[in-house]
Amino acid sequence: MARNISFTLKFWRQNGPKAEGHFDTREMKDIPDDTSFLEMLDILNEELIEEGKEPFVFDHDCREGICGMCSLYINGHPHGPATGATTCQLYMRRFNDGDVITVEPWRSAAFPVIKDCMVDRSAFDKIIQAGGYTTVRTGQPQDANAILIPKEDADEAMDAATCIGCGCCVAACKNGSAMLFVSSKVSQFALLPQGRVEGAKRAKAMVAKMDELGFGNCTNTRACEAECPKNESIANIARLNREFIKAKLAD
Repeated sequence: MARNISFTLKFWRQNGPKAEGHFDTREMKDIPDDTSFLEMLDILNEELIEEGKEPFVFDHDCREGICGMCSLYINGHPHGPATGATTCQLYMRRFNDGDVITVEPWRSAAFPVIKDCMVDRSAFDKIIQAGGYTTVRTGQPQDANAILIPKEDADEAMDAATCIGCGCCVAACKNGSAMLFVSSKVSQFALLPQGRVEGAKRAKAMVAKMDELGFGNCTNTRACEAECPKNESIANIARLNREFIKAKLAD
């Protein structure tokens, strides 16, 4: 049976990447605990608009845990206190009556603030453009059974491919490292024969672009793995390191 909770909401306000930001505080009253976190923010914006105030800006799209756009830092956790879930999959039943809930944007030099809690994550797109794909000729498609792949390899590649590029790993890392994202994207190809052809080129290009865009270095504290909504493993980072070193030695 749903219950209503009241709480204090502190949410980040910032007009752009170079503007000085601040927290606004609002008392939220009688919110049903079966409300999703984003629905609660919708209620907040309805109240702000009714009062003639500017709505709070946050990113969202699918609201089904697929797109990764709901990138909010909630009470010290990327995507909030729920494990293996995105912000849009978080429900108010996770919080208690009288709580103080603090909402912030991803904190990373590579993800500049657009407005409030919406950040520019196009750096991830640039990393993918640098090598996160396989080059194929269009035309008659190859039969699905033409290249046999062991189930264990296929399953591991699929696990790596579940990364949604939300940037949670960067937000969780004290150095703002993108290694879990990059290694997941490299791993999904490195584990399959179709991706081996360009494996060396891919690893070098994506790591170089990651460094160029200002992401920090990995120190293996595993914060990225702990907070990842898709439970990506840092085993992918070990694989990326192997791929990168082999490519450099080959040079």
